[in-house]
Amino acid sequence: MRRIRGRLGLRTRVAAGFAAGALTLSASMALVSYEVTRGELISGRERQAVRSATFDARVVAAGLNTEHPDFSGMLRSLDTGGNRRVLVFHLGHWYARTADNGASAAIPQSLQRLVADHGQGIQRVRVDGAPVVIVGILLTPATAVYEIDYLRELDQTLRTIGWVLILVASAVAAAGAVLGWYATRYVLRPLRSVAAAAQGISAGDLDARLDPATDPDLEPLSTSFNGMVDQLSRRIEKDRRFAADVSHELRSPLQTLAASASVLERRRDSLDERTAMAAGLVVAELARFQQLVDDLLELSRGDLPAQIGPVDVGELARRAVQGRGLDPAIIQGGGQELRWTVDRRRLEQVLVNLLDNAVTHGGGPVALRLATDGADGIIEVDDDGPGVNPADRATIFDRFVRGRSAGARGNDTGTGLGLSLVAQHVTAHGGRVHVLDRPGGGARFRIELPGVR
Repeated sequence: MRRIRGRLGLRTRVAAGFAAGALTLSASMALVSYEVTRGELISGRERQAVRSATFDARVVAAGLNTEHPDFSGMLRSLDTGGNRRVLVFHLGHWYARTADNGASAAIPQSLQRLVADHGQGIQRVRVDGAPVVIVGILLTPATAVYEIDYLRELDQTLRTIGWVLILVASAVAAAGAVLGWYATRYVLRPLRSVAAAAQGISAGDLDARLDPATDPDLEPLSTSFNGMVDQLSRRIEKDRRFAADVSHELRSPLQTLAASASVLERRRDSLDERTAMAAGLVVAELARFQQLVDDLLELSRGDLPAQIGPVDVGELARRAVQGRGLDPAIIQGGGQELRWTVDRRRLEQVLVNLLDNAVTHGGGPVALRLATDGADGIIEVDDDGPGVNPADRATIFDRFVRGRSAGARGNDTGTGLGLSLVAQHVTAHGGRVHVLDRPGGGARFRIELPGVR
């Protein structure tokens, strides 16, 4: 199954969903609130403008009863404040309390026609970039009063309300994201126990189980998981017993054959050439058979949990190198005391198998490197062979698998279990092993063990 890269995690996606939902809801409520508030404020201001214009029109109408009306005096007598301005249209001329200054041009023709046809009209327009509401009232067929009410403070109020609602919507969205993050943290808590149990099982702890009573909603998952682990444990135990029984049953006849072969080996000089060659082949195959049985026994114990304790890894490496008759100078980084918390038996088997693999298939080891990266331990074994075919790197650590270049890297007498044991022991420590190309040629087997210091 192909893995999708770059996909967001579940917590991130849920938090983003909460944030998007909260933002959508808060933005919708903010928009509705803004439109309702805006409509109410503007409607109230228009009603107020109509009342003011009606009152001012009565004053102007009273002043028209004279023979020579004084429009400027009448308009100056009106209390319009700083936000309103009154204009009178009489017999084709515009009159204002001060000079016109183009104020009459702000009266739309559509409003003038509406007032002439219906006697009254109201319209919202923008004058010099500011919103205004204009009310027109017809006094006589030749006279009309127009009052301009500037809405600057109302426009500023609406802007302030808009920004406040935007900030509130943003705050609600952020609160939704935080709520989603903490909600998923609570919801995923049972799944973390599942992950921890699975990690324990992969590390060899087959006693890891889930408590079905922890969460009633996850009881089917917990029960199924425990049932799966029980079946897995029975299968692994069955395979382990089979491997152990077969290995033990083979040891007795193998020891008898080995003893007989040793007799033939000691008497090779007295045998003819063909018989001596056959005896040599028998001894070599018996040694290989003995190694195979030992590896099978090791595999039968490999699924047990690692016995962790402090180990001087440098001393362990020196013993492994000396036991193989190799040059101690190949060890790099082992001069100082390196005490790691590992399983001594497993790690010693890892070092021995990697060195044997380099001797058998890689032209001999050229470096055994020990290092630390923070709390993690790093082991690298370099060989002088042709390297590992990239097509074999995904399967070279499987059981009874040898790379297609094994013949080119050396003799083909291995059991096919050495690197599988390496992978098994490294996995028991929660680490990983992989093979790389060594700079200058050859293969580099790299082991990473987490939390050994």
